[in-house]
Amino acid sequence: MEVYTTIVRLLPKKTREYFKQLITYSNIHIDSNDFLGFIICFGFIFSCIVANITYFLDVISPILCFIVFIVSFIAVELFFYLFVVFSVDSKTRIVEEMLPDALQLMSSNIRAGLTTDKALLLAARPEFGPLAEELKRVGRETMTGRNFAYALLKTTKRIKSENLSRTIDLIVNSLKSGGKLADLLDQTANDLRDQDMVKKEISASVLMYVIFIFIAIAFGAPLLFAMSSFLAKLLTRNMALIAEGMPKGETMSGMPISITETQLDPDFIAIFAIICLIVSSIFGSIIMGLILKGTERDGIKYLPILLTIALGLFFIGSYVMDTVFGGMMGM
Repeated sequence: MEVYTTIVRLLPKKTREYFKQLITYSNIHIDSNDFLGFIICFGFIFSCIVANITYFLDVISPILCFIVFIVSFIAVELFFYLFVVFSVDSKTRIVEEMLPDALQLMSSNIRAGLTTDKALLLAARPEFGPLAEELKRVGRETMTGRNFAYALLKTTKRIKSENLSRTIDLIVNSLKSGGKLADLLDQTANDLRDQDMVKKEISASVLMYVIFIFIAIAFGAPLLFAMSSFLAKLLTRNMALIAEGMPKGETMSGMPISITETQLDPDFIAIFAIICLIVSSIFGSIIMGLILKGTERDGIKYLPILLTIALGLFFIGSYVMDTVFGGMMGM
């Protein structure tokens, strides 16, 4: 652990604070410095192993091994960063789903004659998940003498949710102004439910666009690229056979026409198709996440599915065409 802390101290202060805030927002219950130090050490060791394997197998040159090390290290760090970000999003989603029920339960407790802090503490049901933990924390701190508004505002630093932040601001302002908190909580809960319903209706209305993008990238593009790759191989073979059968240095029927071997490389077509499928899958998943959830990073979870289906269909389609049609044409 001391090694991890020493490594983390070498990083800029803003980076350490940013990662610490991410860990606080997430469901990961571990010290941020220890976790960040582990990520850096693991990425360095993993990248060294990958680079050494490629070097000892004589796959690439030493310079490219260094590039492989850098790329592997960045990939590992990006993986763990996305893992933390998705944990933050998961916690936020659970809190926003449970928030209307918690507000309505808190309102019922206030109408029953309980004080605000006790109503908040009794509203912390286990099924509310991370929200229940924060409600219990606020209740404990209030009962030990901490200012209720301060303890409540502290929740916004532990849960990343705009809906929760607005709700807490309303509660705090209502307490300061002496308004009817129970009515405010009921109205806020109803508004949050209506807002969630509108989001679901919008997602359902744009689902057709997502289905079209998914089919085009996962099924249409790989099959068309497989056919194009096969046609390129067929054209290259036929042009080579015709060029071999032509008399050298002569023209056809006295016309200034000659046929030579084509310079089209079928392997280049296959590599180009794979790169296009990977790029299309990346941008397609980002667009799908943006349409469905409103943020680009939510589409990253669709990337492995798109890549697996697209590349799998491309290789299967290429194999089928080479085996079936290639065998029929004597390739």
